[in-house]
Amino acid sequence: MKKTAEAVSLGHPDKISDYISSYILDRMIEQDSSVKYAVEVMVKDNTVVLGGEIKGNVSLDNLNQYIVNALAEIGYTKEYSTLWGDCAINPQKINVINMIGQQSSEINQGVEQDGWGDQGVFVGYACKGDGNINQELYLARKLNNALYEKALKSKNLGLDIKTQITLNDDKIETAIVAIPMLQQEDLTAFVIDVLGETPKNIIINGTGSYTYHSSIADCGITGRKLACDFYSTACPIGGGSPWTKDGTKADLTLNIYARQLALENLKDNDECFVYLSSCIGRSELPSGLIKTIKNGKETLSDLWGCQKPSQLIKSFSLDKPVYAKLCRQGLHSLNKNLL
Repeated sequence: MKKTAEAVSLGHPDKISDYISSYILDRMIEQDSSVKYAVEVMVKDNTVVLGGEIKGNVSLDNLNQYIVNALAEIGYTKEYSTLWGDCAINPQKINVINMIGQQSSEINQGVEQDGWGDQGVFVGYACKGDGNINQELYLARKLNNALYEKALKSKNLGLDIKTQITLNDDKIETAIVAIPMLQQEDLTAFVIDVLGETPKNIIINGTGSYTYHSSIADCGITGRKLACDFYSTACPIGGGSPWTKDGTKADLTLNIYARQLALENLKDNDECFVYLSSCIGRSELPSGLIKTIKNGKETLSDLWGCQKPSQLIKSFSLDKPVYAKLCRQGLHSLNKNLL
């Protein structure tokens, strides 16, 4: 049976958007650890559009610098722009459109009573194998991370990278790589070395050339890479984008909690799925379900709980500026040692 998963680097325009929002949230938390935050980001060419709501004792005076700093942490620096010119986003030419307003007082009244800031559904997943995630996603991520680290040190390779792995009966049938190049460079041996085996098919830059990248070649928007952020096609996607909101909104907090529960309940099973839901303004979870699979047999068990946001936020340190780090690592990189 064939299974495919994709991964994208932090330099991809959608992930640029995710990272900018996460970085700004960290700066807001440094000013007010109880800040309420929900900000979406769109990046096109050298323009960054911010839209959403913030409530707290914070200042937005340094938004432009926050965005430049976030881009620099990704690798889009002045030096990178000198090398790539008009082929990539240029932090020195950033134009910011700020459409951030105040959080609704109606939402806030429920949050102030330690209820969740939104309703939604959330899914955690764990399975046997490397990283406790599905093998095709593990390999796509591994290859992407290796290429990204290589590109950060290169004068020829760009940071906007996609990788895709297709397994056929647990053997790598196809490895696809899209990576910007100023000059053609053969990465075949590198790909084989990282994957630890020789795929039947290796495709690098299938269009033949790839120079224009980041937001110059594609519009980036927060939340468009959820399949890469979560568990690809191995598991349903739970909630909205985890990278644009504070911990009370649940999209990050309860997805982390669901992943933790999946890891704890995996035990000697082949796979474990955890399904949760939340209600705005309430701490009680309307539903919870654990599904384990072993040798093709499913076992279901109800999970009920009153999970106060404040307790989980403190448990996962989400009242601290850790959001950019989590965005960089990804939800499925979390394990018991990181939680």
